[in-house]
Amino acid sequence: MDPRLPADPGTLVIYSDINCSFAHLAVYRLHETRARLGVSVAFDHRAFPLELFNDNVNERPGVDSEVSVVGALEPEAGWRLWQGPDWQYPVTMLPPLEAVQAAKTQGWAASEALDRGLRRGHWAQGRCISMRHEILAIAAEAGLDVPALTAEFDSGRHRPAVIEQWRSAREGRVNCSPHVFLADGSNWANPGIGARWVNGGFGVGFPVIDSDDPSIYETILKQAAAL
Repeated sequence: MDPRLPADPGTLVIYSDINCSFAHLAVYRLHETRARLGVSVAFDHRAFPLELFNDNVNERPGVDSEVSVVGALEPEAGWRLWQGPDWQYPVTMLPPLEAVQAAKTQGWAASEALDRGLRRGHWAQGRCISMRHEILAIAAEAGLDVPALTAEFDSGRHRPAVIEQWRSAREGRVNCSPHVFLADGSNWANPGIGARWVNGGFGVGFPVIDSDDPSIYETILKQAAAL
């Protein structure tokens, strides 16, 4: 079986990094569309850690240049430029990615809630989600069993899952953050979005959105629900 596909037909896999504006947009649209349609489809969050692919931090100039462009597509998802001092900006996303995997021990809904809370914490609230205390505070706000999550997170048992997901993504079929997969093999990289960079690449130039089709999320969720 392809390790990138969900084991349960009623689940879709989302490969992404939390510090990725396009992933924040996609996850918001998945949640909002699922709620509107009322379908029973779980989200299995998988790690696409950009810092491991690039052997570098996800450069803040590039991240900042995306906020007004990508954020304008769905302002209600929650966006703002970083307001804190530079030395409080999160340098790694591995701890929050690991925490989302740890939260799966409490079920899909718990991991979904923590993932969404971490994205809001980073993009809308300016919280340093690299830090253990912020991760656990967000878990409490999201309604998780915090003592249980703390035990799982502190054990280190879930870091191997992050690394294995990164390795499976490296094999070539996972193209970017975000990339959505269904159990039947259907998949969408950066669903509905056509984008390019002008006047330089990431961290130098700025993105231009050539196309945006939010209706693709209805297609994805209806197809997942029908499997």
